[in-house]
Amino acid sequence: MSQHPALPYLRSSEKGKIVTAAEAVRLIRDGDTVEHVTFSGAYATARGQSVLYVTERCVFTLSPEGLELIEVAPGMDIERDILALMDFRPAIPRDPIAMDPRIFREGPMDLRNDMLAIPLDQRFTLDEQQNLFFVNLERFALRSRADIDAIAKAVEAKLGGLGRRVYAIVNYDNFSIVPELLDEYSAMVRKLADRFYSGVSRYTTSGFLRIKLGEALEKRGVAAHIFESAEEAQSDWRNIAGIAGSPPGQNPRAAGGEAL
Repeated sequence: MSQHPALPYLRSSEKGKIVTAAEAVRLIRDGDTVEHVTFSGAYATARGQSVLYVTERCVFTLSPEGLELIEVAPGMDIERDILALMDFRPAIPRDPIAMDPRIFREGPMDLRNDMLAIPLDQRFTLDEQQNLFFVNLERFALRSRADIDAIAKAVEAKLGGLGRRVYAIVNYDNFSIVPELLDEYSAMVRKLADRFYSGVSRYTTSGFLRIKLGEALEKRGVAAHIFESAEEAQSDWRNIAGIAGSPPGQNPRAAGGEAL
């Protein structure tokens, strides 16, 4: 009998625990209907395929070392609500992030906006003539470390071979980020600043985001001020360029400490 991918996490009514696949099979009684699904974790891992196991409490991914706990439902205690109910211990190489809270709410999840979102590689535009780098993170939902890495790689792809610093204007309107990723995101921002940016003007209409993101950036030594509109951000760039009396993006006053 082929192993169903959900079997490792079936809950045994006799033991009150999440059991292994072998134990789950022994719970099947004569006459029970079992769905037959062909699945091989070893085959998927060898081919580099992404495999996720999603439960109501957490999410695991299949890695060469075994199962890795990567996400936890809001309000769950990892030791009490997950690990204590398992007969084996998954790998936890880093702190799991929170699962998308929309999964657990009543009503639509508003996935249409996610599906119609602008592709990441189309959110970065370099104006060679003005030496301006436009970053459009409007309606971008940053929910994982993979999102942070993707942004860093996109900026590297645009500016890595340029050989000079640029001035960035960043749109954070309706941008969202899970709180536990704010520090890692800010660390990535600082690294980009040290490599690519001469200065930056950021903006968002969200007062809450201006406070939270500003605080996180300030802890990393990045200027925390975020403007309320695109007009103010562009005016700030023009003022800095005018004061320096040099081409935009080459003002030494703005060098360092600024980024996304």
